[in-house]
Amino acid sequence: MSRARAPDSPAQAPDLRWIATFLDAQSAELDAARNTLLAYGRDLRNASGWLAAKGLSFQTAQRSDLEAYLVSQEAEGMRPATRARRLSALKQLYRFAFEEGWRADNPVQQIQGPAKGKRLPKTLSLEDVEALLAAARTHGRNPADRLRNTCLMEVLYATGLRVTELVSLPVSAARGDPRLLLVRGKGGRERVVPLSEPARAAMQAWLHSRDTREEALPAAARSPFLFPSRGKSGHMTRTRFYLLIKELAGAAGIPAENVSPHTLRHAFATHLLAGGADLRVIQTMLGHADIATTEIYTHVLEERLQQLVLDHHPLAGKAQGQD
Repeated sequence: MSRARAPDSPAQAPDLRWIATFLDAQSAELDAARNTLLAYGRDLRNASGWLAAKGLSFQTAQRSDLEAYLVSQEAEGMRPATRARRLSALKQLYRFAFEEGWRADNPVQQIQGPAKGKRLPKTLSLEDVEALLAAARTHGRNPADRLRNTCLMEVLYATGLRVTELVSLPVSAARGDPRLLLVRGKGGRERVVPLSEPARAAMQAWLHSRDTREEALPAAARSPFLFPSRGKSGHMTRTRFYLLIKELAGAAGIPAENVSPHTLRHAFATHLLAGGADLRVIQTMLGHADIATTEIYTHVLEERLQQLVLDHHPLAGKAQGQD
């Protein structure tokens, strides 16, 4: 269970105005995603609360104060990734404050973040993925739910979409039996990803069922999304899909902790690379702005090359037989 955030103190009022203006600018100028803005807001309020307890603010804090804040985060057991993200939020805020003339200096510019070791992403075997897809075809309260679940899973595994990109797909993306999907990703960047034959078939089956139900509604109540919901967003939420994929894991006999929307995204990339796909192609399909983000998957390529040498090099068998 997540802990409730402590209420902001009156002393933080100037900081909160900084944060609100900064977030408005990020939204307007950079078209930052809502989840990114929420994360920035949480991290900056955390830093502001710590500074306020010391009688400081974003306006008065010096480099040593902000370094002390980051040290306190380590002492509280915060992971390096969390500390690096909070430092990044502060750097973004102070860069904006400097450009706006709120401060004549940037006290975090020279602060180095914690070293982050590359972690291999959790992934799933091909057999696990096939079991999840089979569970999607049979799991659901009614035939429409099963068609929707199958479509969600087939499209996710075929494209490697982020969960937000998947659940918010417009219904127009499915019209005309498309071979390609145009996806609007992080920062408003668009990319095109191909659809596999099973994903296209699942999408068309779900589209027919979805349209039948939507056409029974008044025109004003019809959803523009492929996976409609009567909630505020108008489409299935990330949380609902997260819970659904855990249900499918249970139905497939896979430990629920091993499965999440992100592990399906990792499986997509890992299986493509193992099959010989080019890393640049995978970068494009995943929507990574930097190839370095995609390079974490090269462990698969290294294992495959090592196995090729062991299987085919004329001296490999002899070397293995020697002590």
